[in-house]
Amino acid sequence: MSRIGQMPIQVPPSVKVGLDRRHIAVEGPKGSLDWIIPDGIKANLTDGLITIERSSNQKLHRSLHGLTRSLIANMVTGVTEGFEKRLRLVGTGYRAEIDRQNRLVLNVGYSHPVTYSPPDGITLRVEPVESVDGQSHIPMVVSGIDKELVGQVAASIRRIKKPEVYEPSKGIRYEGERVRMKEGKTGA
Repeated sequence: MSRIGQMPIQVPPSVKVGLDRRHIAVEGPKGSLDWIIPDGIKANLTDGLITIERSSNQKLHRSLHGLTRSLIANMVTGVTEGFEKRLRLVGTGYRAEIDRQNRLVLNVGYSHPVTYSPPDGITLRVEPVESVDGQSHIPMVVSGIDKELVGQVAASIRRIKKPEVYEPSKGIRYEGERVRMKEGKTGA
């Protein structure tokens, strides 16, 4: 049995869960999410607890058991607390701001500013500049109720200007990420 799949999910009183065969809808104070449960997996709601069962011990059903439980638990957490990913923009002359249409505008050393429009359900925030070891760091926060979407948006923003490997003080990185510096070529 899957250790993660066996654990029940506690549903807070502020959350409403709707189960209809393979469709689950979770509604809470921050919004609502829905998902289709894969074949061979069944979810049960009793007394504020969601339990996940699988129909057989096939390899596919075993692998989906824990995954389904994790995704439903993330849905419950998302509609109650939400998720956020923090990024840092590091580099001399680099700037980030949110324009009037709630788009992220980045000046990261290209000949033109790069504009990123977030999908529905995602909010972007740029915090005041911080100085770390004499370099300016611009914190950016991606937040929303869907954990997968928050992570995808953060990865898309990071992809605009990945951290330099020969000069690791430039680029967009996740907060707490260590960038390993490569050794440059020698002229010998």
